[in-house]
Amino acid sequence: MKNRVLCFAFIIVNGCSIDPLVKDSAPDTVPVDIMAIPDAVPRYEKRTRAGNPGTYEVLGQRYQVLVDSNGYRKRGIASWYGKKFHGRKTANGEIYNMFAMTAAHRTLPIPSYVRVTNLKNQRSVVVRINDRGPFHDNRIIDLSYAAAVKLGVQQAGTGFVEVVALDPSSQPAAKLAQKPEVNPDEKLYLQIGAFSNQFNARQLQQKVAQIPLAAARLKVAQHQGDTVYKVQLGPVASVEMADRLNEQLVAMGVTSSTLVSDN
Repeated sequence: MKNRVLCFAFIIVNGCSIDPLVKDSAPDTVPVDIMAIPDAVPRYEKRTRAGNPGTYEVLGQRYQVLVDSNGYRKRGIASWYGKKFHGRKTANGEIYNMFAMTAAHRTLPIPSYVRVTNLKNQRSVVVRINDRGPFHDNRIIDLSYAAAVKLGVQQAGTGFVEVVALDPSSQPAAKLAQKPEVNPDEKLYLQIGAFSNQFNARQLQQKVAQIPLAAARLKVAQHQGDTVYKVQLGPVASVEMADRLNEQLVAMGVTSSTLVSDN
């Protein structure tokens, strides 16, 4: 759910008058059957200026909005937001409804559609991006309360997910409806670097080897005919572990990490 950092971010992006000390929460009562709420249906929508600046800045960090969502696929940690923002304006001026199948993303165009899959229980939903966030480190998408419930991440507050953009103008309806297959037992790692030079990769591997929470490994892969040396930490068993690892990495000057699978 939202923390204080994200609350400040919403004030900057949306211009809302929100007390950052008031904690976000689930609704007091749920007036609908959450599991019966249909997924968002991808359709072509004209991109408007609202919510789509070329770049924007939050808390000293500058973000560049993507020209389109084609080919976007990323694994990471999802969070959710609820009662505190229910009824307030989203980044594009719409009203946030925590019972709708929507989400916030830092850089995808508004509106756009993505399929979000919980990597630990195989649940999958389609949501419409109509807001900006999350601005908490190491989170890639902020789900509505309804989407979080359907994915099974509302109680923990966060979860490992895969986010895949859906483009209704270039993909047939059957493909858009197809749910991905995920292996809940698949091991996850934090990838902190990819190099064409093995020596540079070994240096980074040695630098982070002192972190006690996870082993640092070097994975060799081929990309477009070139050899790539990937430095990874793991396996990562939980979001809490991922957060602790990232805190230690940042303290060591390693500020970029991506969640990847063992495969």
